[in-house]
Amino acid sequence: MAYDKFNVLKSTVVPLPAENVDTDQIIPARFLKATERVGFGDNLFRDWRYDPTGAPKPDFVLNNPTYQGKILVSGKNFGSGSSREHAVWAIYDYGFRCVVSSFFADIFKNNCLNIGVLPVTVSEKFLNSVFEAVEADPKVELEVDIERQSITLLSTGESESFDINSYKKENMKNGFDDIDYLLNLKEEIAEFAKTR
Repeated sequence: MAYDKFNVLKSTVVPLPAENVDTDQIIPARFLKATERVGFGDNLFRDWRYDPTGAPKPDFVLNNPTYQGKILVSGKNFGSGSSREHAVWAIYDYGFRCVVSSFFADIFKNNCLNIGVLPVTVSEKFLNSVFEAVEADPKVELEVDIERQSITLLSTGESESFDINSYKKENMKNGFDDIDYLLNLKEEIAEFAKTR
């Protein structure tokens, strides 16, 4: 399944300063029954977004129209817990294309890169700068440049670099998952097979 190409993303952000956000909080287990990768965004942070009657909780950031954008900024240790891909499907399906944190669980980070969500690891100092800037002005924007591997807080010019595997970087730039990558090489693979 192809995903959105990721080159330069400039967007306002949705701040979620909670730490140790696990995959069951991102998408509760009771919503993992679907066999297609669509519709999960409706239940992103379900138990934080809605009360038991299904009414939106007005104090949760996703229910606050002040905060919009394609970048989710969260506290340290985002995506811990189980290895469910559904957590990233929910983030992608909701409309986020990038998650910023000072630390990601390894499996979650890899799932992000396989599903078209760029996980950007920044320092605690930079993370706090973003939270402070968004609190002062919800319209503040981040710019994430995958080619330069940089993230910039546009209101101040503060910038940091981030790491990404070169193979995953090229896949993100082209909107490929692993299967798309192989399909893109089918002519080269066919030519190679002729010589064997």
